Amino acid sequence: MYTLYYAPDNASMIIRLALDEAGLPYRTQLLDRQIHEQDGADYRKLNPSGLIPTLITPHGPISETAACLLWLADTHPEANLAPPHGTPLRVGFLKWLFFLSNTAHADLIQILYPARHAAPEGMAGHAALLRARMTQHYALLNEAATTVPELFAPPSMLTLYIMALLRWSVLYPCDAGRWFNIRDYPALHALALLQEPRAATQIAITAEGLGQTPFSNPKVPAPPEGSAT
Repeated sequence: MYTLYYAPDNASMIIRLALDEAGLPYRTQLLDRQIHEQDGADYRKLNPSGLIPTLITPHGPISETAACLLWLADTHPEANLAPPHGTPLRVGFLKWLFFLSNTAHADLIQILYPARHAAPEGMAGHAALLRARMTQHYALLNEAATTVPELFAPPSMLTLYIMALLRWSVLYPCDAGRWFNIRDYPALHALALLQEPRAATQIAITAEGLGQTPFSNPKVPAPPEGSAT
């Protein structure tokens, strides 16, 4: 039995989707972001960075979204979350997983939390640069999903990761103007439409209040517990 430390509509959502796509038993432990529970001493013992998520495994806690995903894929190869070791698609899978984690997600975080990364007088320019970078990232992902569709076909964890980034690009920061339209990326939009009716997504919709079109046409979440921000 796994334990997923989570907050609604955070990166933990990606791990929840992966666990449910794999049919693995787990329980959740809410981190209340309104009171900064992720910064508390108890959680920091599990995850010294204080970031969300943390997954408690039989071998101890693991954090960092890509690390959690890769661990699940390699521990449960029968779930088909990733191409197996030694297969031709494995190279592309690793490349895009770390591109999502180290490049696209890292850049998007700077858009979502601008005050952490730029002085007030530089925020507008910083946001413009990062939005341009994200546009390029999505173009690359759209091309990859078009060229090698089998690498992204559900239940691929690459698509689970992309879905979260698409959603956040539309919704956050809540007080910012909209700059992203998923329909500009037809292959990614098609993946969103494929992923939404899947059982794992329906579980996440209920658990985190994501709305019925969480990836193709996201709405601000209304979670039954906790807060997304």
